[in-house]
Amino acid sequence: MCYSTALRKKREEIERRLYQSLPDPATFELPSEYEPFFHLNGFTHGNLQIIKMDAPESIYPASWGLVPSWAMNDVQGFRKKSNTLNAKGETIFSRPSFRESASDGRCLIISDGFFEPNHQNGVSIPHFCYSPSEEHPEGDIFVFAGLFTELDDQTLTCSIITTAANEFFMEVHNKGKRMPLILDDNYIEDWLDDGMTESQINELIAVGFTKEEFKAHPVSRDLYKRGIDTNQPYIIEPVDTGTLF
Repeated sequence: MCYSTALRKKREEIERRLYQSLPDPATFELPSEYEPFFHLNGFTHGNLQIIKMDAPESIYPASWGLVPSWAMNDVQGFRKKSNTLNAKGETIFSRPSFRESASDGRCLIISDGFFEPNHQNGVSIPHFCYSPSEEHPEGDIFVFAGLFTELDDQTLTCSIITTAANEFFMEVHNKGKRMPLILDDNYIEDWLDDGMTESQINELIAVGFTKEEFKAHPVSRDLYKRGIDTNQPYIIEPVDTGTLF
């Protein structure tokens, strides 16, 4: 599962990085609405930044937690009953909430870090996961494979695709053993291709995880507490796990 993310880079940095991996430049459609963040809790249904398959040149804000077209008249009611922050890659074509988007509503979801729970001695300890690079040792930009819906001209919703964890993330997310599908640059254009068949999409989900290195370290359990503003720089800083028990 992936219920908390980060995107700390400025708008110009994001556009410059995506230019290296996308076939065409992508720019923010609503630049004034974007603010970098250290922690976004998915259950607040705040905005992630996405690139839609039908508009690959634009970056849009999308409420986290996909709402299918058949539930658009009761968004609040749907979200009370259904958790669609993540979409299990193995079942996107069989689950009613995701079936339509799997064919016609795929997207890229931009991030530079996310949080996963690691269980030690019966205690869940959040870990910050990131991909260091020479330019950004604190974590470079990457994209999740995602699904989206368009409820109206101004409202998008989205989900992050997850898959069975690889060896590294099996150690991090050592109870659920899942990981978000972070796309390798070589598969980004394919994920947005409207000519992909169901079998091709399933194959991409199986093989499309990035080859870039990832790291993870424990962070404050404030991440799990209510009434605390965790959208602060300290929430991604490593801590000694001995102080968390």
